[in-house]
Amino acid sequence: MNDTALEVKSLTKKIGSTVIVNDVSFSVKKGEIFGLLGPNGAGKTTIIRMIASLINRTNGQVLINGHDLDRDFEGAMHDLGAIVENPEFYKYMTGRKNMIHYARMAKEKIKTERIDEVARLVKLDHAMDKKVKTYSLGMRQRLGVAQAVLHRPQLLILDEPTNGLDPQGIREFRDYLRQLANEGIGVLISSHLLSEMQLMCDRFAVIEKGKLIHIENNIIEEKEEDLREVVFSINNVLAAANVIKKQFSNLNIVRQDEKMITLQATREDIAKVNRQLNEAEVDVYEINVVKKTLEDRFFEITEQEEVRV
Repeated sequence: MNDTALEVKSLTKKIGSTVIVNDVSFSVKKGEIFGLLGPNGAGKTTIIRMIASLINRTNGQVLINGHDLDRDFEGAMHDLGAIVENPEFYKYMTGRKNMIHYARMAKEKIKTERIDEVARLVKLDHAMDKKVKTYSLGMRQRLGVAQAVLHRPQLLILDEPTNGLDPQGIREFRDYLRQLANEGIGVLISSHLLSEMQLMCDRFAVIEKGKLIHIENNIIEEKEEDLREVVFSINNVLAAANVIKKQFSNLNIVRQDEKMITLQATREDIAKVNRQLNEAEVDVYEINVVKKTLEDRFFEITEQEEVRV
């Protein structure tokens, strides 16, 4: 059984002598949400448009659920659902009639029960008999997801899907995507909103100037020996600073104020510093490790790439 929803190999797009996308390769597993991160103009939408066959590739191979886009276009498209830019509907028709219209265009017959099923999935079952022109932006986005998964694709592609949504709409949209992934659909999503991608994705790839410069899990794992920022909340900062400078000359004090002192330390150092502070009769109220965000990791990766270039 094929557990890969999408495989992209050496995807390249040139316009004249300008390279828009340069030799990009990655895969998306079924049941995961995979993010394409990068600033506007990095090439994310071009990659998505090539995968969805909306524009031609200069080079490279695309396999959707094992179907080669060049050799089995119909099979590949059957296993693909996509929303590129804003979903468009017949606004004078109801949500249900729009879904019936799209169902008629599917390769295999779609039963009425399936329309009801996807409506419940995106929590639009209460509004399916209302005209789309009465829908909010968030409701239209959800109807777009319903339309994209109506034919049971193995891969769902979404390009900047949360643009224009309010915080509640974004949170609901995130929940729908997770439910789809839990049902075994692979989801490829592009965005420049790093905080949202951290909450949404299982893995991510960083795209910069048309190149894929990094892929990793969206769980920022720290090793025992890694330095991390640690904040000690204490009753006597000056005494604590003296202890640290005398006993731990290798540790860097990042900042300090009247109530807190922040160090760069390993996991083992944290325990040692705490013991020494207690022995010096400095009261330690809290110890907090500052966790890296996806934004931190993104800028780390892009800065490392700039140094290599």
